[in-house]
Amino acid sequence: MLLQTHIDSFYVQEMSMLGLGENIDLHIMQLPVAYRKAKELVCKIWGTLQPLLTVHIGLSSSAKAIILEQCGKNKGYKEMDVCGFCPEGGCCLSDGPERIESTIDMKTLWKNISVEGIDIVFSRDAGRYICDYIYYTSLYYGNGRAAFIHVPPLSKWVTADFLGRALRMIILEMLKQCGQKTE
Repeated sequence: MLLQTHIDSFYVQEMSMLGLGENIDLHIMQLPVAYRKAKELVCKIWGTLQPLLTVHIGLSSSAKAIILEQCGKNKGYKEMDVCGFCPEGGCCLSDGPERIESTIDMKTLWKNISVEGIDIVFSRDAGRYICDYIYYTSLYYGNGRAAFIHVPPLSKWVTADFLGRALRMIILEMLKQCGQKTE
């Protein structure tokens, strides 16, 4: 399994220390907030590592909850990245479908999991910036075997340790949906 984050995330480090069980080979990678480089890395991951599942985690500065994203969108990218680049035609892949759904049923996950102290929300729109761009690209090259989780910023109430434990619980449930035995 590959876990990708778009920011220097202490909560991913916390989750990594907790682990996902002996039979899960976990790789963690930070992706840049740059369309071209992030796409290049996502393609490389699917081409070389061929993970069972890739979970992308991105910070949503306005979020007050953990947001489970169901699908990625191909078009509508108009905002420039940190390098001043915007995808040609505002599109991830010119020949790709408009939307790609994750093989992970996020709605079922959302209904069946709870984390005391924070809400979990189901979403069908990851926005039209790097998060959604990476998610769509990963869904495309991974044949739907990708997931995306938006998390709120760290605070007095949402600590790195707390988010790390919450992410671990959510990802273990995702792996169960993939038929992977955990722990």
